[in-house]
Parts: sequence; C-alpha cells; structure tokens
Amino acid sequence: MRGDAEIYLHTGGQYEWDSCAPAAVALAHGLHVSRIDGSPMMYNQADVYMPDLLICRPEWAERVLSLLG
Repeated sequence: MRGDAEIYLHTGGQYEWDSCAPAAVALAHGLHVSRIDGSPMMYNQADVYMPDLLICRPEWAERVLSLLG
C-alpha cells in the first residue's frame, strides 16, 4: 500500500481473518488480489483456511501468475 513492494506472495497458509482486511485495503487501492492460481479470494466459506494469497500491482499480475502456474 505504501509502495515499498511490488508483490506480496504468501503460500504458507492462513485463515480468512488473516487476509480479509489486507485484501480489502489492497483492492480499494486498485491492486490485484487473488489466489496463486489466479482465482478470486472467496470468504465466508465452510472451510476458513486460505492456502495462499497474491497481492501485487495490476501490471505484475499476469507475469507473476504465469510464473507460478
């Protein structure tokens, strides 16, 4: 959000409540937010475990996702 980093990638797992606020703030600032397979973050699920998270500048999203795929 402060412009200190281009990409935030988390693959260590976390719970919905760990990522929902950062994801909301990132989206509000026009950043890309998704799972590492490119699918959208889905909240309020029966299973609240989130295995991964990608937040990045929109211009980096396609490149990062292609490298992860």
